[in-house]
Formats: sequence, structure tokens, C-alpha cells
Amino acid sequence: METNPCNTAVKSGSSIPSKTSRKAKAEDTIVDVNGVKFGDTEIVVIAGPCAVESREQLFETARSVSKNGASILRGGAFKPRSSPYDFQGLGEEGLMLLSSIRSETGLPVVTEVMDTRQMELVASYADMIQIGSRNMQNFPLLKEAGICGKPVLLKRGMMATLKEFLNAAEYILAQGNNQVVLCERGIRTFETSTRNTLDLSAVPMLKSLTHLPVIVDPSHGTGVRWMVPAMAKAAVAVGADGLIMEVHYQPENALCDGYQSLSLDEFSGLVTDLKKIAVAVDREILIPKTVTA
Repeated sequence: METNPCNTAVKSGSSIPSKTSRKAKAEDTIVDVNGVKFGDTEIVVIAGPCAVESREQLFETARSVSKNGASILRGGAFKPRSSPYDFQGLGEEGLMLLSSIRSETGLPVVTEVMDTRQMELVASYADMIQIGSRNMQNFPLLKEAGICGKPVLLKRGMMATLKEFLNAAEYILAQGNNQVVLCERGIRTFETSTRNTLDLSAVPMLKSLTHLPVIVDPSHGTGVRWMVPAMAKAAVAVGADGLIMEVHYQPENALCDGYQSLSLDEFSGLVTDLKKIAVAVDREILIPKTVTA
């Protein structure tokens, strides 16, 4: 009788401890992004535009969020879009703009990689690599993220179970990179009133299963600007180690996701409220060491 090699592989590997599991590592992993630490007592706020659109848009937004509570700047240079006719990002020009504003504000930069061929280029500019929801199970890309030498922000797939999510992280850790932050960003359900269904129950569940830090994206999780503050506060209350939010200096004119992006004033007010929620759960919002004058 022939043996199925796939079945044999599963059985032989089943006893190997998962690198993401608390059984393999009981203590929390601290992910360090140029001095900004995820998984410690302080809650990290990542903020910035969905996509880098122009120098003015990026610089105005970055200067404001750096003054008002963001510790890391987000901004997409390469953007996955559902329609091939939508704005796809500025590419390397966007990366150069991110690098330039980092020099001014001191904020580390996180930006998305969509393709293995982009990894070397993006890693040469970014402080943290983002693997987006659509690429959570792009296994060659996950392997490249594991060897890129940079911390990785891994977003949950839009229809992924937590087991599948952790297995995706396992691909990165298996390459020797344990600097991985998990991000709950909402999943697709039958509900249509919001862009996704933000699964906040995933936060305490993940924190019980894995030693990796867990953050929440209330912007993609709801797709509705006025809902972002409430869900951001709830994320802090359930134990998230950080938040990633879309902020734009002119949301009504944004080329990408303006309907879910906070204005500069909305972001500032939200961080003030988040500080109060953090205190209630014996934590605090990380205050950037370098603030724009």
C-alpha cells in the first residue's frame, strides 16, 4: 500500500512545537521598531494616510500625527486595490517621501509589501514591513518577510481563522524572524452595514494562544469614519498592544479610503480619550520621544 507523502509530512511534523505558541515561549515577545516597542506595558499608536499621494498630503498629515500621539507613521507606497483602475500608489517615489518625513519627525515608518520582488526595495526604506490582509497566505512573500531583517506587521486575512492567521505568522518565524506583530483588521461576514466585522474577541484569544503582540485596525475593521473612535477605545479595553489607524489631512479628497480616515482634529481628540481608557486597564499610550517642533 502506497503512503501519501503529504499525510506522512503532517503526522511527522505534528509533534513539533509551534514557534508562535505560548507552549514554545511562555513570556511575551517584545517587538522593537527602532526603539518603539510592541508588547510592553505601553500601547503603540500607528497613524497616517492609507496611501502616500503627494508630498503635501504626507508631510501635513505626518507632522500632525507626530505631535498628537502617533509613535509610528503608516503610509502605502504600493497599494492593493480591488479595481485595476484605482490609484495604486506612488511606488518608490512614495518610499522616498516616507524616508524624508521620517528624518524630520523621527517617526519610524511601516509600509506594505505586495510582491517578493518588492521586498528588497521596500526594506531598504521602511523600518517595519507590512503584509496586508490579501497576502496573509502568500507563502513565498511570508518567507521573504522572514529573512528581510525587519520587523513585520502581519494583518489577518479577511476570511482567515485564527489558526490560519497563526500559521501564516509561523512561516515568518520559521525563517528566524520572531519580530512579528499580529493585526486584527476585521473579517468578512454576512453583515453589510460595515466594511468588515471587527473581531475584537480575537485579541484576548490570540494573546492567550501566542506570545506575539496583537494590535487592532479599526479603520479597515469598520470602514466608517465615525465608528473608528469607539472601536479603537474598545480595542484598548480588551487588551490590544496597539492601534493602526488611517488619518488624512483632507479625508474628503483622499485618493484611497477617505471614508474611513480620521481628520487631523479627530485623531488628536481620539488619542486624548485613548489615554483615559488605557489608564483604566493599567496601561498607557506610548508618547513619542521625538516630536515635531
